[in-house]
Amino acid sequence: MTATPAKTELPKLAITCTKTNCEDNLHCFRSSKKLKEQGLDGACRDCHARLVDWPRVHERQLDDVEHTFTELRLELIRHHFWHVDIDERARNHALRKGRVALLGSVGNRVAKSVGVENPYRDGQQTPFQSNVLYYAQHATASCCRTCIEYWHGIPKGRPLSADEQGYLVDLMTLYINERLPDLPDGPTKIPRQRRGETPKS
Repeated sequence: MTATPAKTELPKLAITCTKTNCEDNLHCFRSSKKLKEQGLDGACRDCHARLVDWPRVHERQLDDVEHTFTELRLELIRHHFWHVDIDERARNHALRKGRVALLGSVGNRVAKSVGVENPYRDGQQTPFQSNVLYYAQHATASCCRTCIEYWHGIPKGRPLSADEQGYLVDLMTLYINERLPDLPDGPTKIPRQRRGETPKS
């Protein structure tokens, strides 16, 4: 990885958790009361396609993680975070920490953002940019308790167990290792940009 100057402002992403592009096989499987009443729980919200083997995914088996990742990529928002370029601020943050420290912080992020019974502002606690951990959470459906419930079969309304947190940490770790294969183990010194400073070209 090479250092890149951080931008002072990040553009707002034109993506939401419920967005779909069914023509390109990118869906949203987040259910609703209406879908459940229609017997369409687990199907795409828009085209109603049933594509995910939910019982298999809900087993949460790391030795079956490639299948889980394949299923996750069928959802537009997960696909986005598996393929979008990681923004400069997030890349520089990862470089400053290095792989060892970055991966060492995953458990703390999971515990604080989604590990408790009722996370603060659940559904909005994971930003879309500026930290690779956020990318990892969205890509692996570890970003809020609603996504964790329907993707990983872990109910809301109670704290995550140590095993459940460990599973999410493992998914995020695999994501980070795949997306940042060249991240050095140790920290890289990168000058911090002053507020209002124009990024160098």
